[in-house]
Amino acid sequence: MVGIAALVVAALVLAATALGLLKRATTGRARRVRGPVVRAHEVGAASLGSRATLLQLSTPMCTQCPPTARLLGATAAERAGVVHLEVDVSERIALADRFQILQTPTTLLLDAEGRVRGRIGGRPRPDSLERELDLLLESPA
Repeated sequence: MVGIAALVVAALVLAATALGLLKRATTGRARRVRGPVVRAHEVGAASLGSRATLLQLSTPMCTQCPPTARLLGATAAERAGVVHLEVDVSERIALADRFQILQTPTTLLLDAEGRVRGRIGGRPRPDSLERELDLLLESPA
């Protein structure tokens, strides 16, 4: 009986470790997606970036949102025509539903027309963010 319990515990530890490593490997990395168009008024902005927009979806209790905002703001400031917008999804539940936001921060990379072209769940990894933004800015709409 003790042998079976030990095997069950070992299997649970291995499964939890595997899931943790998978989450760690994917969190903060950009995924290329082709999503809907976001209009400035939907996110409470006067306008989107003329070349790209880094749309950060946050909540007030999110501990990773302030450092994410600093990273996205600095990244946008380095590039002409790129804007960083932060939206509190607790005040815009329709956005959370529309984009199936399961964690904050979530960053959507929008092209010049406002179409979602990338998505980052969690705090972005700077190298992944830079690479995806460079690709977005180089590619034709």
